[in-house]
Amino acid sequence: MRASTSLKSLRFAAVLGLMFGALSLGEAKAANPLELNFWLSGPRYDGRVANCETALPTIATQFWEKESSFWNSPLKITGFADVHETAFRPWASDNIPRRYCTGEAMLTDGKMRRVHFSIIEDGGFAGYGQGVEWCVVGLDRNWAYNPACRAAKP
Repeated sequence: MRASTSLKSLRFAAVLGLMFGALSLGEAKAANPLELNFWLSGPRYDGRVANCETALPTIATQFWEKESSFWNSPLKITGFADVHETAFRPWASDNIPRRYCTGEAMLTDGKMRRVHFSIIEDGGFAGYGQGVEWCVVGLDRNWAYNPACRAAKP
């Protein structure tokens, strides 16, 4: 008895599928004005990216959070020196604008380490504001930008 009910439901599903398939064989029509995506014009990047020095507090804070939370390390960045731009929009003009910078970071262990970072237009959380990606040479413990933070450079 169960086999006959499942067979009946299978037949019903097949007939229903054929009916909907036959209904969709009509001629395709163009979208009406309400169905058009007329407000989705695509990304508009102005190329307004902050200077290199603007990202330094963010890098110091994020570095401390990463070191203390994930690596149980007391290291902090105490200061920066020789911060300069290395590239601005190094690729085609229709890519997301980025400013690449490099500099030296003084850490609480007394060592100066090179830091490479980029500031990205509309690269913040959910595309709001400017985002910062950074790497401290020798302290890329999860190898996100290895070797020697090369992937953080242009």
